[in-house]
Amino acid sequence: MDIILIQDVDNLGGANEVVKVRNGYARNFLIPQKFAVEASPSNLKQLAEKRKQIEKKEQKMLSAVNEVIAKLKEGPLKIGAKSGTSGKIFGTVTSLQLARAIREQKGYEIDRKKITLPDEVKELGAYKATIDFGNGHSTELDFEVVSE
Repeated sequence: MDIILIQDVDNLGGANEVVKVRNGYARNFLIPQKFAVEASPSNLKQLAEKRKQIEKKEQKMLSAVNEVIAKLKEGPLKIGAKSGTSGKIFGTVTSLQLARAIREQKGYEIDRKKITLPDEVKELGAYKATIDFGNGHSTELDFEVVSE
């Protein structure tokens, strides 16, 4: 029997997939537990429409991510830090400071958990951070630590 999975089922498939299972498994477990529906022609049409909507949403999200990446690549961010005479800063630059600088200088709100900094930024100079947007989309961001 062909069924359409409504949600992910271990060892069977993911949501919105059409799979073939035994009749008893579908009728006695998957359909009553609301894990799946029967793959009738009307349900298959609904699935096709749902896939189109998901694809459109992903395209919109991808274009928004590309726009943000282009804006972030325009120029390096400047982060002010208190430093000594030798060029060492007091403390370190954190992803929170970098997220605030992006918000203030570029106008985009990026979660600090998505930002990966180099090991430890303890001196003045230029560095690169990685921002992961999810779904395999990431970019490198140039930033410069300057003395306040």
